[in-house]
Parts: sequence; structure tokens; C-alpha cells
Amino acid sequence: MHVVAVVCAVLPLCFAGWLGWQAVAGKSSDVSSAAAADPAPALDPGLSTPRPAGAGPAGAGAASAPGVAPAEGSPSAAPSAPATSAAPVGRVLVGRTVLIDPGHNTKNSAHTAEINRQVDIGNARKECDTTGTSTNAGYSEAEYTLDVSRRARAILEARGATVVFTQDGDKPWGPCIDERAKAGNTAHADAAVSVHADGGPASGSGFHVIMPAKVAAGRAANAAIVAPSHRLGLLLRDSFKAATGEPFADYIAAQGLDTRSDLGGLNLSTVPKVFIECGNMRNAGDAQRMTDPQWRQLAAQGIADALTTYLTTPG
Repeated sequence: MHVVAVVCAVLPLCFAGWLGWQAVAGKSSDVSSAAAADPAPALDPGLSTPRPAGAGPAGAGAASAPGVAPAEGSPSAAPSAPATSAAPVGRVLVGRTVLIDPGHNTKNSAHTAEINRQVDIGNARKECDTTGTSTNAGYSEAEYTLDVSRRARAILEARGATVVFTQDGDKPWGPCIDERAKAGNTAHADAAVSVHADGGPASGSGFHVIMPAKVAAGRAANAAIVAPSHRLGLLLRDSFKAATGEPFADYIAAQGLDTRSDLGGLNLSTVPKVFIECGNMRNAGDAQRMTDPQWRQLAAQGIADALTTYLTTPG
């Protein structure tokens, strides 16, 4: 009888305990399911906004949207830069210095005497600088190059690089082409890119990259940078095409590459350096793209990704 009484007392307690355990287990399962279904948004290194939940890492698979671009009337604005290719992201460029040379100057036309002055480029003498070209609608090369350069700087700085400019819209004219080369040399830059837009025949379109030929004359002695500049040029060509979809120039160069010995910015450089002519402003199709802020963001991305790859991979 005592055994029966004990059993009768214990069974209800066990059943109550089992019900309590089920309630706790069920609550834990709900929390886990909710967390799996709605994780917190991940933040990609080098980006200023969270990456949507479930999205792959920046650069994996399809390209990211170009992001919010400034209004056409604000070409100097530099929005936070999304990663749109498979280039490394995060602060992978800490300790590296990049020279960006925005070609020409919007104020050059008011200082013709200064920019027409001849300067020594080693194997010749050339004008200090020029006014550059423009689209038929009047959007100038100098405006374009400064805008794209600022956008590229924002991306590179987000990745940890120190970025030096030859001019940031803060000079009354120029600087001269020899001073532009000197800026990279003085900064001991790890790599340098001069950003330009071409003024070719209206029937021609596309972009090309200019690499230095070996020059040993007068002040010029660039033999040490020819090979690394060639590697940078190849990376820039491929990265720019991948980012923008712009074809190789069909009126100049070959497969998007040219080698020249008449550019002071390359002749006098002691750091690896290339030029990029991002498109032909005299061509209607190229001009339409180059005046689009979102396309300029992609152009900046292509430039920044090429520099990043160059500086983070063995030569």
C-alpha cells in the first residue's frame, strides 16, 4: 500500500516536469528559427553600409549596384564606394601609398601663358600642361578626371591606402607635367595612375591604357619602372573593362594598350605609373557614359580595384 501511494504521488510530479521541459524546449527552438530566418545584416569591410542579409561577399558572383551617385551638378562629390568586382576588400592597403593624378585643371584656360611654358621631360621639351578636351555639350576632361579621381580615392582610403593627389581643384592652374611626376616620386608612391579622357575622332570610341617606354635622356631614367608599370597597365586595362563594360579603343592603341616615350609624367617617374584614357569625349556614346555619375563610379571602381590587385599580389 505504501508503494502504491508513493507511485501515485511521483507520477503527477514527473508529468508536470515533462510538460515544463517541453515548454522550454519549444521556446528555444523558436528563437533559433527566428535567428536563422532573419540574421543581422553583415557589414562588408571597406563599405559604409550593411550588406543585405543572405548576400554573398562583395565581388562574388554578380556585381553590386553602383550605389547612390551625386547629382550631375555635383561632380566633385565622392560617395561611399561599393565593391563591384572580385578585388580584395577590407583594409588591405594599410601602409601603402598611391598617387592619383587628375589630368589637367578646370582653370587652365584662364592661365594660357603659364601652361604654355615649355618644361623638360628628359628627351624633349613640352608645354607645362593643356586645357584638355571636352564633350560636345561642354563637360570638360578636367571636371571628369577630378570627379573620377575623388571617387577612386574614397574607395582606396576605405581599404587603408594613403592617397596623394597632384591637384584637388585647389591650384590656380596646372601643375606642370614634370611636377606631376615629381609628386609621386616625392611621396615614394607604391603605384601611380594619371586619369584622363581622350579627344579623338568622333567616329572612334573606347578606352586605352598608356604605359611607359624606357627612356634614358637628360632628367629621365625610368628603366626601373618599365616592367612593374607594364604589369599595372595590364591589370588596369582588364579591371576597367570588367567594371565599366567600356570596349578597348578602336581608333588608337592595340587591345587597349599603348606604350609611349613622349609623356613627361611617365618619363620622369621613378615609381610604377600608367595613364588611362577612360574614353573618347568626342564620341557621342562615350560622352553619354562619361557624363553619367553612376558610370563614373564604375570607372573609379575599376581604377581602384586594379591598384588594389597590383599592391596585394606578387609581381
